[in-house]
Amino acid sequence: MTASTATTGQGSALDPRRWPALTVISVATLMVVLDASVINIALPKAQADLDISDTDRQWAVTAYALAFGGLLLLGGRVVDFVGRKRVFMTGLLGFALASMVAGVAPNGATLFAGRALQGVFAALLAPAALSLIAVTFTDGRERARAFGVYGALQGAGGAVGLIAGGVLTEYTSWRWCLFVNAPIALAAALAAIPTVRESRAEGERRYDIPGAVLVTTGLVALVWGFTRAAEEGWSSAPTWLLLAAGLVLLVSFVAVEHRTSHPLLPLRVVLDRDRGGAFLASLLIGAGMFGLMLFLTYYLQVNLGYRPLRAGLAFLPFSAGIVAAATFGAPLVPRIGPKRLMASGIAVALFGTLWLVTVKATGGYLPVVLPAMILTGLGLGVFFVALPNTALAGINPSDTGVASAMISTTQQIGGAIGPALLNTLYVSALTGFLTDHTGPVTRAVRLDGYVHGYRVAFVASAVAFALALAAIILLIKKQSPGDVPTDTPVHAG
Repeated sequence: MTASTATTGQGSALDPRRWPALTVISVATLMVVLDASVINIALPKAQADLDISDTDRQWAVTAYALAFGGLLLLGGRVVDFVGRKRVFMTGLLGFALASMVAGVAPNGATLFAGRALQGVFAALLAPAALSLIAVTFTDGRERARAFGVYGALQGAGGAVGLIAGGVLTEYTSWRWCLFVNAPIALAAALAAIPTVRESRAEGERRYDIPGAVLVTTGLVALVWGFTRAAEEGWSSAPTWLLLAAGLVLLVSFVAVEHRTSHPLLPLRVVLDRDRGGAFLASLLIGAGMFGLMLFLTYYLQVNLGYRPLRAGLAFLPFSAGIVAAATFGAPLVPRIGPKRLMASGIAVALFGTLWLVTVKATGGYLPVVLPAMILTGLGLGVFFVALPNTALAGINPSDTGVASAMISTTQQIGGAIGPALLNTLYVSALTGFLTDHTGPVTRAVRLDGYVHGYRVAFVASAVAFALALAAIILLIKKQSPGDVPTDTPVHAG
């Protein structure tokens, strides 16, 4: 067997346990999605309990995003060569342990460390899950259905996390928002033992540690620079030093990947025109989506005065839209083609985002936010269900893990950079509004200023979606239904 075709296991026959395995994989990774939305609801209570300053509280989110996004590429290579099931189980149990560390934190530093550790194990779990699906479902139509089920459960995880975070925070303790991961992880690990089959790429198992250090530190510096810009403004010298350092480190990473014989990110993975366009669109969608949800949360809780549980429930139409689109859109992938679905989905999400520009200072959930959430959720759901079919189509089996990791990496990095950039625009817009206002700054005036800032942020999100749409149209080659692969040379073990 060659490195391009070999994996551990028996040939290309359909795995009889593939659908139970998909259930276990999806539920396990649902935990990661759930955790991301839970912590946003729990953070105000955690901040008060642990006496975390307003300046430092964002590290509860940023520490996770940096570790997750920065280590995903290394996680993808580990997945391919150590063994997909083995890494999946390690990620599951490690994530549970890290959640317990964060849950029992006596201070902010321990909470941040626990969140970073969660990101480390999520960087193993996420690419292992997508890679397992890719090698377990060798039939193209079944694979499209499997990614649809996976995407629907991820969308459901966001909804469940919002509701669970509100319930646990209001009626128990914010700590249970972290403790809840342990029973989910243990149950999934036990179920994975008899259902998920091991597979790995063959070849020399060497890891690009210099590349991992460069890309991780580069992303940390870049995201930290954008965070400083949001806090101190663009005139701050440390902001520009961090951004410059991040760019230099990332350029150095590309140079190292070009020269090394065992690259962390084989440039062939991203230089493929279809995959490169899909990854760029994923990065832009992550930036726009996470920024959008951040400011919608502000609008619901600050302007409309929603409590955490009610705010979580108010987001249900968004998650429901993603679930519905992922469920009913999956069968359309082999019929219509992923490019058309991705472009159509982003166009719908773009329209929904622009609708939000019409929000009012103290009202407007039903006429504005609700339809905008439904449209944006439906559009993003269609995009997400079609994305892996382009990003992983025809991939060399030894690159499956790293390509899977790139999907999550681009979304996580976009999700870290996007809110920082949008928050900078929001603060500038709010400051300008209040400066131009004559007379006393009453609560009504301040609420008007908030909405002015939200509108600027929503427009910026729409710009990110528009750029993603352009990337798909211009970079991804036209794919008719017949162009969608029905099989790949992958053998699940």
